[in-house]
Amino acid sequence: MGGRTHRRYGVKKYDLYSKRDPAKNFSPLPNEVFYLDLSYGAIAIYGYLMHIEDRKTFQSYASYNTIGRAVKMSANTVRKYVLELEDKHLIRTESTTVVTRDGRKRNGTLRYHIRPIREAVDHYHERQLSQLELDTERQKAQARLSRLCATQEPLPTTERPTTPPTAERGVSGLCGPMYGTGDLSDFQNGQVNRGVEKSAG
Repeated sequence: MGGRTHRRYGVKKYDLYSKRDPAKNFSPLPNEVFYLDLSYGAIAIYGYLMHIEDRKTFQSYASYNTIGRAVKMSANTVRKYVLELEDKHLIRTESTTVVTRDGRKRNGTLRYHIRPIREAVDHYHERQLSQLELDTERQKAQARLSRLCATQEPLPTTERPTTPPTAERGVSGLCGPMYGTGDLSDFQNGQVNRGVEKSAG
């Protein structure tokens, strides 16, 4: 039915799309935003900021309430996602002031600067690399500790310490299995028992 109607008036279906100017009728959204671990709310707000930005200055102005009405979110939720976009280096915000008719200065809406997408991508990769290095170091430290603990022999019951294991006591303090199961509980129970005996005396 729809196709016949278009042909009846001499309008091809694809003409309905081809007449739209991409530079005026669409808001550009970099493909990279879908690979930066962004939440859906942050993507929605980023898209709206791209929609209202000045293409020459890469700036836009909007209150949290205005953005919230556009993307169906509360002002507090908008603020949370704006902070996420800043953390991801996708935008930069700047406070503004307005002068009322009676001459008083008040806080205005935020000015949003859309940052080059390359900055966000580089920042994301740097974070990923830092996290990978941190995880690798943690695994190496755990492996070293495991090897050291494996060389330790459990102490005889009569030689077990009367204080719970602590990091200050070196490797032996970090190797819990050295002392067997329940040593800390035994220590705590001993302290309690001694306290009871002292009180009874």
